[in-house]
Amino acid sequence: MNIILLSGGSGKRLWPLSNDIRSKQFIKMFKNANGEEESMVQRVYRQITEVDPSANVTIATGKKQVSTIKNQLGDKVNVCVEPDRRDTFPAICLAAAYLHDEKGVSADEAVVVCPVDPYVENSYFEALKELSDLAAAGGANLSLMGIEPTYPSEKYGYIIPENADKVSPVNTFKEKPDVATAEAYIAQGALWNGGVFAFKLGYLLNKAHELLDFENYYDLFKHYGEQKKISFDYAVVEQESAIQVLRYRGEWKDLGSWNTFTEAMDTEAIGKVTMDTTCVNTHVVNELDIPILCMGCKDMVVAAGVDGILIADKEQSSYIKPFVDAIEQPVMYAEKSWGSFTVLDVQQESMTIRVTLLPGHKLYYHSHEHRDEVWTIVSGQGRTIVDGMEQVVRPGDVVTMAAGCKHTVIADTELQIIEVQLGKDIDVNDKQKFEL
Repeated sequence: MNIILLSGGSGKRLWPLSNDIRSKQFIKMFKNANGEEESMVQRVYRQITEVDPSANVTIATGKKQVSTIKNQLGDKVNVCVEPDRRDTFPAICLAAAYLHDEKGVSADEAVVVCPVDPYVENSYFEALKELSDLAAAGGANLSLMGIEPTYPSEKYGYIIPENADKVSPVNTFKEKPDVATAEAYIAQGALWNGGVFAFKLGYLLNKAHELLDFENYYDLFKHYGEQKKISFDYAVVEQESAIQVLRYRGEWKDLGSWNTFTEAMDTEAIGKVTMDTTCVNTHVVNELDIPILCMGCKDMVVAAGVDGILIADKEQSSYIKPFVDAIEQPVMYAEKSWGSFTVLDVQQESMTIRVTLLPGHKLYYHSHEHRDEVWTIVSGQGRTIVDGMEQVVRPGDVVTMAAGCKHTVIADTELQIIEVQLGKDIDVNDKQKFEL
């Protein structure tokens, strides 16, 4: 099975644990069979490979998410990077061209596209395999998955099938309705549109060449920012007459807010949390190394991280976005392909950061024009290179780099470093990279 996972979105609705780099699919709040914490993207990738160990998985995403994906999945998965954000149709076209030109996938093979973050059981991915088989059979140009609704939701669009069979031609599509209209749709046998579809690769590439100006993957990547913004639904789904829908009856949740996200948590509290016996329907997620005590809390969510603290009624937490948009603060935590960083303290002329560097990884060989840096090795072993001079570093060692000094650090084991940046003009863009 060839599957494209769409990974987009910003970290607004699950603030403060998500941010512009760390979207909701990367927050580790679930547990696998071994009791290990995993994120939604790790869970989805694990489920796909459990159902189809030979699946060819590609994640289509923006530049900001690549490091986090590599951190959480390593080199297990292909990543197709959008140079700019141009909506879902160009993104899917770029991924399709990547599969064809970079990975050698035949135009006759079926491809399934779905979001990277559904909360589902393995039966969902069994249904994706079935959807892939339907697309390969060629009975329709486009095959969709429709989720049987459990309530009249205002959050989803609806697919109206022609009949109640498991696989049916599509009669029409409906936009997100009000509750009363949704009830009427469901009475007609309507299905939720979960944004899952399959096609033969050649079909999509032909559509891409009709609407976008490019020759191949390399050309599309180079001129991606010049392509028009257009959604896949508008460009393809609404224009296609040979379209069918596969009915999916299993569990499916869109964890788009704290209210729905906590429904999928298998524990009421994560981190250093104490709740008294009068707390009811309250969930707490604490990523800080300080205790949180809750007493008499009812229908609440509390989330604490380096980017801030949220204390909200669960229903009201769904309306968080405009308030988070008004908060001006740099990203305080991010996972990178080489490890992670956490901002510990920000002063007028200094910033203190905890850096975790994974074994075998290193930072770019770089310099800063406007700041000095001091590294204190907390744990692990590695090597620093400062202006061409290499030395072994161990816990307790302190390395000082003046402004303009070229430097890097290489982790032989996992390294924990406290980095102090000193200067009147500390800026993330103050970095010049060099070949080592």
